[in-house]
Amino acid sequence: MTGLYVEARGEGPALVLLHGWGLNVRVWDPLAEALGGRFRLIALDLPGHGHSPWQPARATARRQVEGIRAAVASLLGHNPYALLGWSLGAELALEWASARPQGLERLVLFAATPRFTSAPDWPYGAPEERLERLAQGLRSDYRRTVSDFLELQVRGSTSGEAVLAQLRAALFAHGEASAQALAAGLDILRETDLRTGMGDMDTPALVVAGQYDRVVLPAASRALAEAMPRARYVEIRRAAHAPFLSHASEIAGLMTEFLES
Repeated sequence: MTGLYVEARGEGPALVLLHGWGLNVRVWDPLAEALGGRFRLIALDLPGHGHSPWQPARATARRQVEGIRAAVASLLGHNPYALLGWSLGAELALEWASARPQGLERLVLFAATPRFTSAPDWPYGAPEERLERLAQGLRSDYRRTVSDFLELQVRGSTSGEAVLAQLRAALFAHGEASAQALAAGLDILRETDLRTGMGDMDTPALVVAGQYDRVVLPAASRALAEAMPRARYVEIRRAAHAPFLSHASEIAGLMTEFLES
Protein backbone atom coordinates (compact mmCIF):
# COMPACT_ATOMS: atom_id res chain seq x y z
CA MET A 1 0.00 0.00 0.00
CA THR A 2 1.29 3.45 -0.90
CA GLY A 3 -0.78 5.30 1.70
CA LEU A 4 -1.72 7.96 -0.86
CA TYR A 5 -5.27 9.25 -1.22
CA VAL A 6 -6.54 8.61 -4.77
CA GLU A 7 -9.77 9.57 -6.51
CA ALA A 8 -10.89 8.14 -9.87
CA ARG A 9 -13.86 9.44 -11.82
CA GLY A 10 -15.19 9.43 -15.36
CA GLU A 11 -14.78 7.06 -18.28
CA GLY A 12 -12.41 6.99 -21.23
CA PRO A 13 -8.64 7.31 -21.64
CA ALA A 14 -6.82 7.54 -18.30
CA LEU A 15 -5.37 10.89 -17.22
CA VAL A 16 -3.34 11.10 -13.99
CA LEU A 17 -3.38 14.50 -12.20
CA LEU A 18 -0.61 15.81 -9.92
CA HIS A 19 -1.40 19.05 -8.05
CA GLY A 20 0.90 21.82 -6.90
CA TRP A 21 2.58 22.84 -3.62
CA GLY A 22 0.18 23.14 -0.70
CA LEU A 23 -2.97 22.09 -2.59
CA ASN A 24 -4.87 18.82 -3.05
CA VAL A 25 -7.16 16.90 -5.43
CA ARG A 26 -10.05 19.38 -5.04
CA VAL A 27 -8.14 21.94 -7.10
CA TRP A 28 -8.97 19.84 -10.19
CA ASP A 29 -12.75 19.96 -9.79
CA PRO A 30 -13.38 22.91 -12.16
CA LEU A 31 -11.18 21.38 -14.86
CA ALA A 32 -12.87 18.00 -14.43
CA GLU A 33 -16.23 19.67 -15.01
CA ALA A 34 -14.92 21.50 -18.09
CA LEU A 35 -13.58 18.25 -19.55
CA GLY A 36 -17.10 16.89 -19.46
CA GLY A 37 -16.37 13.30 -18.53
CA ARG A 38 -14.30 12.54 -21.63
CA PHE A 39 -11.47 10.98 -19.60
CA ARG A 40 -10.97 8.73 -16.62
CA LEU A 41 -9.38 11.20 -14.21
CA ILE A 42 -7.10 9.78 -11.53
CA ALA A 43 -6.15 12.46 -9.01
CA LEU A 44 -3.79 11.93 -6.08
CA ASP A 45 -2.99 13.92 -2.97
CA LEU A 46 0.79 14.23 -2.79
CA PRO A 47 2.39 12.94 0.44
CA GLY A 48 1.34 15.14 3.37
CA HIS A 49 -1.27 17.00 1.30
CA GLY A 50 -5.04 16.74 1.61
CA HIS A 51 -5.95 13.26 2.82
CA SER A 52 -2.53 11.68 2.17
CA PRO A 53 -0.43 11.25 5.35
CA TRP A 54 3.07 12.62 5.43
CA GLN A 55 5.71 9.97 4.77
CA PRO A 56 9.26 11.03 5.75
CA ALA A 57 10.66 8.31 3.49
CA ARG A 58 8.98 10.06 0.53
CA ALA A 59 10.74 13.40 0.98
CA THR A 60 12.64 13.43 -2.34
CA ALA A 61 11.21 13.80 -5.82
CA ARG A 62 12.34 10.32 -6.82
CA ARG A 63 10.75 8.66 -3.80
CA GLN A 64 7.51 10.61 -4.23
CA VAL A 65 7.29 9.55 -7.86
CA GLU A 66 7.90 5.92 -6.85
CA GLY A 67 4.94 6.04 -4.48
CA ILE A 68 2.68 7.83 -6.95
CA ARG A 69 3.52 5.38 -9.74
CA ALA A 70 2.77 2.45 -7.44
CA ALA A 71 -0.63 3.94 -6.58
CA VAL A 72 -1.45 4.49 -10.24
CA ALA A 73 -0.26 1.00 -11.20
CA SER A 74 -2.63 -0.49 -8.62
CA LEU A 75 -5.50 1.08 -10.60
CA LEU A 76 -4.28 0.87 -14.18
CA GLY A 77 -1.84 -2.02 -14.25
CA HIS A 78 0.07 -1.74 -17.54
CA ASN A 79 -2.68 0.07 -19.41
CA PRO A 80 -1.80 3.33 -21.22
CA TYR A 81 -2.33 6.71 -19.60
CA ALA A 82 -1.53 10.41 -19.90
CA LEU A 83 0.06 12.41 -17.10
CA LEU A 84 -0.76 15.99 -16.09
CA GLY A 85 1.33 17.98 -13.62
CA TRP A 86 0.96 21.52 -12.29
CA SER A 87 3.80 23.51 -10.69
CA LEU A 88 5.42 21.15 -8.13
CA GLY A 89 3.31 18.41 -9.69
CA ALA A 90 4.87 19.29 -13.07
CA GLU A 91 8.34 18.81 -11.57
CA LEU A 92 7.27 15.36 -10.39
CA ALA A 93 5.68 14.62 -13.77
CA LEU A 94 8.96 15.46 -15.53
CA GLU A 95 10.85 13.25 -13.09
CA TRP A 96 8.33 10.48 -13.81
CA ALA A 97 8.49 10.88 -17.59
CA SER A 98 12.30 11.03 -17.67
CA ALA A 99 12.37 7.35 -16.70
CA ARG A 100 10.32 6.50 -19.82
CA PRO A 101 7.86 4.33 -17.93
CA GLN A 102 5.74 1.76 -19.69
CA GLY A 103 2.28 3.03 -20.57
CA LEU A 104 2.93 6.79 -20.50
CA GLU A 105 1.63 8.14 -23.80
CA ARG A 106 1.18 11.91 -23.34
CA LEU A 107 2.33 14.62 -20.98
CA VAL A 108 0.47 17.83 -20.05
CA LEU A 109 2.37 20.40 -18.00
CA PHE A 110 1.03 23.60 -16.40
CA ALA A 111 3.48 26.19 -15.00
CA ALA A 112 6.37 23.81 -15.60
CA THR A 113 10.11 24.36 -15.43
CA PRO A 114 13.02 21.92 -15.43
CA ARG A 115 14.73 24.07 -12.78
CA PHE A 116 12.82 26.27 -10.35
CA THR A 117 15.65 28.50 -9.11
CA SER A 118 17.81 30.77 -11.23
CA ALA A 119 21.45 30.09 -12.07
CA PRO A 120 24.12 31.80 -14.19
CA ASP A 121 23.06 29.58 -17.11
CA TRP A 122 19.34 29.65 -16.25
CA PRO A 123 17.96 33.21 -16.04
CA TYR A 124 14.33 32.02 -16.07
CA GLY A 125 14.21 30.76 -12.49
CA ALA A 126 13.11 32.30 -9.22
CA PRO A 127 15.74 33.82 -6.92
CA GLU A 128 16.96 31.47 -4.21
CA GLU A 129 15.91 34.09 -1.67
CA ARG A 130 12.24 33.48 -2.49
CA LEU A 131 12.48 29.86 -1.40
CA GLU A 132 14.37 30.86 1.72
CA ARG A 133 11.66 33.36 2.65
CA LEU A 134 9.03 30.68 2.15
CA ALA A 135 11.03 28.26 4.31
CA GLN A 136 11.35 30.87 7.08
CA GLY A 137 7.63 31.60 6.81
CA LEU A 138 6.80 27.91 7.22
CA ARG A 139 8.73 27.86 10.48
CA SER A 140 7.01 30.96 11.87
CA ASP A 141 3.45 30.76 10.48
CA TYR A 142 2.94 28.15 7.80
CA ARG A 143 -0.77 28.86 7.27
CA ARG A 144 -0.07 32.54 6.56
CA THR A 145 2.79 31.55 4.27
CA VAL A 146 0.55 29.27 2.21
CA SER A 147 -2.15 31.95 2.07
CA ASP A 148 0.34 34.53 0.79
CA PHE A 149 1.59 32.06 -1.81
CA LEU A 150 -1.95 31.48 -3.06
CA GLU A 151 -2.35 35.24 -3.52
CA LEU A 152 0.91 35.37 -5.52
CA GLN A 153 -0.42 32.66 -7.83
CA VAL A 154 -3.38 34.74 -9.03
CA ARG A 155 -1.73 38.15 -9.47
CA GLY A 156 -2.28 39.42 -12.99
CA SER A 157 -4.88 36.77 -13.79
CA THR A 158 -8.28 37.55 -15.19
CA SER A 159 -10.89 36.65 -12.56
CA GLY A 160 -8.09 36.62 -9.99
CA GLU A 161 -10.38 36.90 -6.98
CA ALA A 162 -12.52 34.02 -8.21
CA VAL A 163 -9.44 31.87 -8.80
CA LEU A 164 -8.12 32.69 -5.33
CA ALA A 165 -11.48 31.69 -3.87
CA GLN A 166 -11.26 28.36 -5.72
CA LEU A 167 -7.76 27.69 -4.39
CA ARG A 168 -8.78 28.49 -0.83
CA ALA A 169 -11.96 26.41 -1.16
CA ALA A 170 -9.84 23.39 -2.16
CA LEU A 171 -7.89 23.72 1.09
CA PHE A 172 -10.93 24.22 3.30
CA ALA A 173 -12.89 21.38 1.69
CA HIS A 174 -10.19 18.73 1.62
CA GLY A 175 -7.48 19.64 4.12
CA GLU A 176 -4.25 21.59 4.37
CA ALA A 177 -0.79 20.23 3.72
CA SER A 178 1.44 19.42 6.68
CA ALA A 179 4.37 21.68 7.49
CA GLN A 180 6.77 18.77 6.88
CA ALA A 181 5.35 18.14 3.41
CA LEU A 182 5.54 21.83 2.54
CA ALA A 183 9.18 22.02 3.63
CA ALA A 184 10.01 18.89 1.62
CA GLY A 185 8.29 20.42 -1.42
CA LEU A 186 10.50 23.49 -1.17
CA ASP A 187 13.56 21.23 -1.00
CA ILE A 188 12.42 19.45 -4.17
CA LEU A 189 12.02 22.79 -5.95
CA ARG A 190 15.42 23.94 -4.71
CA GLU A 191 17.31 20.79 -5.65
CA THR A 192 15.68 19.58 -8.87
CA ASP A 193 17.44 20.30 -12.16
CA LEU A 194 16.18 18.19 -15.06
CA ARG A 195 17.56 20.25 -17.93
CA THR A 196 20.14 17.73 -19.10
CA GLY A 197 17.52 15.04 -19.78
CA MET A 198 14.92 17.08 -21.62
CA GLY A 199 16.45 16.54 -25.06
CA ASP A 200 15.99 12.79 -24.70
CA MET A 201 12.36 12.94 -23.57
CA ASP A 202 10.37 11.85 -26.61
CA THR A 203 6.92 11.69 -24.97
CA PRO A 204 4.51 14.06 -26.77
CA ALA A 205 3.95 17.01 -24.44
CA LEU A 206 1.66 20.02 -24.14
CA VAL A 207 3.36 22.76 -22.10
CA VAL A 208 0.97 25.49 -20.94
CA ALA A 209 2.00 28.76 -19.29
CA GLY A 210 0.10 31.78 -18.00
CA GLN A 211 1.10 35.10 -19.53
CA TYR A 212 1.39 36.78 -16.13
CA ASP A 213 2.66 33.87 -14.02
CA ARG A 214 4.88 35.28 -11.26
CA VAL A 215 5.79 31.90 -9.75
CA VAL A 216 7.09 30.09 -12.85
CA LEU A 217 7.99 32.56 -15.58
CA PRO A 218 6.51 31.81 -19.02
CA ALA A 219 10.06 32.00 -20.40
CA ALA A 220 10.98 28.96 -18.28
CA SER A 221 8.09 26.92 -19.67
CA ARG A 222 8.91 28.07 -23.20
CA ALA A 223 12.55 27.05 -22.80
CA LEU A 224 11.42 23.69 -21.45
CA ALA A 225 9.17 23.07 -24.46
CA GLU A 226 11.92 24.10 -26.86
CA ALA A 227 14.28 21.59 -25.25
CA MET A 228 11.81 18.70 -25.59
CA PRO A 229 11.72 17.08 -29.07
CA ARG A 230 7.93 16.59 -29.21
CA ALA A 231 6.54 19.43 -27.10
CA ARG A 232 4.06 22.15 -28.00
CA TYR A 233 4.10 25.41 -26.05
CA VAL A 234 0.92 27.42 -25.44
CA GLU A 235 0.78 30.68 -23.49
CA ILE A 236 -2.62 31.67 -22.14
CA ARG A 237 -3.31 35.40 -22.30
CA ARG A 238 -4.28 37.11 -19.05
CA ALA A 239 -3.64 33.94 -17.07
CA ALA A 240 -1.27 33.54 -14.13
CA HIS A 241 -0.05 30.45 -12.27
CA ALA A 242 -3.30 28.45 -12.49
CA PRO A 243 -4.58 28.83 -16.06
CA PHE A 244 -6.72 25.69 -15.72
CA LEU A 245 -8.85 27.60 -13.19
CA SER A 246 -9.01 31.05 -14.78
CA HIS A 247 -9.44 29.67 -18.32
CA ALA A 248 -10.95 26.24 -17.67
CA SER A 249 -12.95 25.98 -20.91
CA GLU A 250 -10.03 27.08 -23.09
CA ILE A 251 -7.67 24.68 -21.32
CA ALA A 252 -10.15 21.82 -21.58
CA GLY A 253 -10.37 22.39 -25.32
CA LEU A 254 -6.59 22.42 -25.72
CA MET A 255 -6.21 19.28 -23.65
CA THR A 256 -8.96 17.38 -25.42
CA GLU A 257 -7.49 18.21 -28.84
CA PHE A 258 -4.01 17.15 -27.69
CA LEU A 259 -4.98 14.01 -25.82
CA GLU A 260 -7.32 12.73 -28.53
CA SER A 261 -5.07 13.50 -31.51
